[in-house]
Amino acid sequence: MRSYSKFIANCLLGTLLFAGMPLVSIDSAHAAKADEKPQQKTRRVPSMSERVFKKLAEAQEAIDVKDYNLAIEVMRGMLKRSKSYNGNEIGQVHNMLGYVYFLQEDYKGAIREYAAVVAQGDKIPEGLEVTTLYTLAQLSFVEDQYQDALDYMEEWISRSTNPDPASRNFMAQVYYQMKDYSNAIVQMELCINIARDRNTTIKENWWQLINFLYFEKENWPKVIETLEIMVRDFPKREYWVRLAGMHGQQNNEIGHLHTLQAAYVGGYLTKESDLTNLAGLLMQSEIPFTAAKVLAKGIDDEIIETNAKNLRSLGQAWQLSQEVDKAIPVFQNAAKLSDDGRIYERLAYLFLDADKYEQCVVAANGALNKGGVKKKQTVYIARGMCLFNQDKLTAARGSFVSCRNESRKEEDTSNTRICAQWITYIDREKNRLEQLAAAAR
Repeated sequence: MRSYSKFIANCLLGTLLFAGMPLVSIDSAHAAKADEKPQQKTRRVPSMSERVFKKLAEAQEAIDVKDYNLAIEVMRGMLKRSKSYNGNEIGQVHNMLGYVYFLQEDYKGAIREYAAVVAQGDKIPEGLEVTTLYTLAQLSFVEDQYQDALDYMEEWISRSTNPDPASRNFMAQVYYQMKDYSNAIVQMELCINIARDRNTTIKENWWQLINFLYFEKENWPKVIETLEIMVRDFPKREYWVRLAGMHGQQNNEIGHLHTLQAAYVGGYLTKESDLTNLAGLLMQSEIPFTAAKVLAKGIDDEIIETNAKNLRSLGQAWQLSQEVDKAIPVFQNAAKLSDDGRIYERLAYLFLDADKYEQCVVAANGALNKGGVKKKQTVYIARGMCLFNQDKLTAARGSFVSCRNESRKEEDTSNTRICAQWITYIDREKNRLEQLAAAAR
């Protein structure tokens, strides 16, 4: 689950930065939208002279052709003569200069210039001041100046009427970077509640962030609650699997199983581990037939690898479903791929139960030849019984003798006694048959 932290971090940075630049525009149009202020309060500010306007237009022309050095030179020259400028004019020069630094990805320089804009106070239009505060918060975030980002954002919120959810989301991301998850949760809950109150869309990455924050605070009910929303509104494999895992972590076996079943029906379980986990839960819940269907389809669709382990699981599911005819060919394929003879041993007993004695002997021999079985004596028993049922008494006796020898070596008194009883029984049966043959002559 800790890999989830890395996933969330990448998601957050991806939403904030693009090619090293903040996604939120620095222009006043965006800030006005974010503010959602019905009407900006009119502030009486000094007017801009024609001389300053023309110099700014000259700088703008240089910006338009991407001659940033010329634009900076023009505006630096203006600032040298700024003693004759009013506060509004000085603010406008710093604002454009900050924009040029921003375009050059010199964020420290941009912050310095934008700070000079807000330093003009009520000498600049209120809209420009509010916009610049928002921009300073974002640029401070980009420069890892998290406390500055929060301070600017708090100031922006205090100047705004009914701030939008995005501003709270931004503050939550700042707190997230500071690892102050408690305050990040406060901001994200505000963000989501504002969006709900306004009946606006709650974005997927908002749910990702708050879900991660709840996880870090080990607020498991909230983690599950948000994941349930995510699988409903943004159904993806990772959310379904994570929700199922959380139910499992909370020992909610029914929730764990039902979540995976719903994800399976929806087509969201696309990895081998997903399907084998679901099949395992179905087996634990004593629903082997459905488990077998899941495994068989996964193998047919080439999602589940056709190896000894997976085939053995499929064979067991069919066997427990009383579908022996389906279990046997699966076990045969699994036995060929297995490194030991354990699956052959299982096959031997399946064939014995099905009265397929020749196949039983072949499987038992396969188990003994491959080795690795837990108790060789039990394989000798199965083989001896199948040989006996084919009336191959001498061969059957030999198998039970091997069983007795192996049992004695392992100090297995129970199987030693069973094999000795079989040997005695076969000897008596041979004697009986010999007597019947002699009497018939």
